[in-house]
Amino acid sequence: MATTLFLLRHAAHGELHRLCGRLPGIPLGEAGRAQAAWLGARLRREALEAVYTSPLQRCRETAAAIGAAVALAPAIEPDATEIEVGAWSGQSFEALAVAPGWDSWNAERDRARPPGGESMAEVTARITALIERLRQRHPAGRIALVSHADVIKAAVCALLGLGIAAHARFEVAPASLTACALWPGGGKLLRLNETGDEA
Repeated sequence: MATTLFLLRHAAHGELHRLCGRLPGIPLGEAGRAQAAWLGARLRREALEAVYTSPLQRCRETAAAIGAAVALAPAIEPDATEIEVGAWSGQSFEALAVAPGWDSWNAERDRARPPGGESMAEVTARITALIERLRQRHPAGRIALVSHADVIKAAVCALLGLGIAAHARFEVAPASLTACALWPGGGKLLRLNETGDEA
């Protein structure tokens, strides 16, 4: 008996010039709405029994498109939210390129921390705890969770027994699907970073 969990990164938004973090009011762009529709169509064949989402708008809009396609109302899970990037939230990538600690954050994600923000170890702890709660809630079900790239990467690294430094070795693209099977005390990766570009 296993839970099948589909980890979905939210679809694309238009704020490509700055680090959004947990800023409110970041909606999907036109391309993102099309991507979210693709995710909904893709998941129609998976017999989902529940859809969960990060509380941030870009995830809620992605989850709404999925929910409409599979006739399920998405439920918000705060622990699926984006990593807290503290003082860097909302800053342009041009400004961040010269900000103290930015290079360390990108080179040593397992040891660095955004100023006033959250470490990847903390992200790993909250997402793995959430996934275990969802596994217990749906011990033989098929469920979807809409979240963010770093959060999904943390979950995948934990599932595979990899250190968080391995996060840079694989991609989690916007509107991508990563699937895993979970059982008490273990699990395995079924699919990584499936996108509509492959269809």
